[in-house]
Amino acid sequence: MSSFSVTEPSNRSKWIAGALVITYALITMIPLVWILLTGFKSPSDAISYPPKVVFEPTLEGYVNLFTTRTRQTQEFLEANPPQNWADEIVRQYDMVIVGPSKFGERFMNSVIIGFGSTFLSIFLGTLAAYAFSRFKVPLKDDLLFFILSTRMMPPVAVAIPIFLMFRNLGLSDTHLGMILLYTGVNISLAVWLLKGFIDEIPREYEEAALIDGYTRFQAFYKVVLPQAATGIASTAIFCLIFAWNEYAFAVLLTSANAQTAPPFIPTIIGIGGLDWPAVAAGATIFLIPVMIFTILMRKHLLRGITFGAVRK
Repeated sequence: MSSFSVTEPSNRSKWIAGALVITYALITMIPLVWILLTGFKSPSDAISYPPKVVFEPTLEGYVNLFTTRTRQTQEFLEANPPQNWADEIVRQYDMVIVGPSKFGERFMNSVIIGFGSTFLSIFLGTLAAYAFSRFKVPLKDDLLFFILSTRMMPPVAVAIPIFLMFRNLGLSDTHLGMILLYTGVNISLAVWLLKGFIDEIPREYEEAALIDGYTRFQAFYKVVLPQAATGIASTAIFCLIFAWNEYAFAVLLTSANAQTAPPFIPTIIGIGGLDWPAVAAGATIFLIPVMIFTILMRKHLLRGITFGAVRK
């Protein structure tokens, strides 16, 4: 028998560890805070040098993000007074709001494609992972490696074949085409992650359910899925992050109907070029859904990362 002693860290060690964690968190949050602040700057303050930390906040960036504007003559401006606070903001540039921008539509495309591909990846990945984990699949190791190899391939290597295939099938610039594409890319990650989680679930649970009269599908649905919920949640987060941030395929395969926010945000042009406050405002809003989804799943994510780390 060997005895183990656990040394309680000293208060000094705790303070040093806490200080390092807080310092690291603050450093990593600086870019996000800067983007958030830039969204409330005027165009001149956004490009000023040295950069302004103290400035007069304005909603001009958000107005430019959600509206389409046009320049008008002084006679027209005098004959048509501002209707609301957004009109007053654009009037300082002798412009009027003529309608909404395309950001809302592009944002909803990201929601549909991102969450749709994530759901499909998790659904198919869970079934495939269960099959690889529980059944004797011929050439299982070779198939698993082939699935993983699709994740190693750089997007530019398959960009032209996918473009030609989508054009011939009529899937270019469609929600269905982008959902299927992102699902094909994400399913390798889903299968490998979920297989590891399902491998950690004891087979005895399913065997007991089968003895009690459950079918194989009922045992999978009522026994395995609840046990693998943490792994499914953590895998869904990683799949959503990829689909949400993907840029290369979105630029190549979409232009109008199914264009997502990442390729649209950099094209926001202001009076003197790129409208940095509007770009920062769009990036801030674009972060919110993934941030909310991750916060809601944070407990499952933590449990999923540490799942199987301690064995009895």
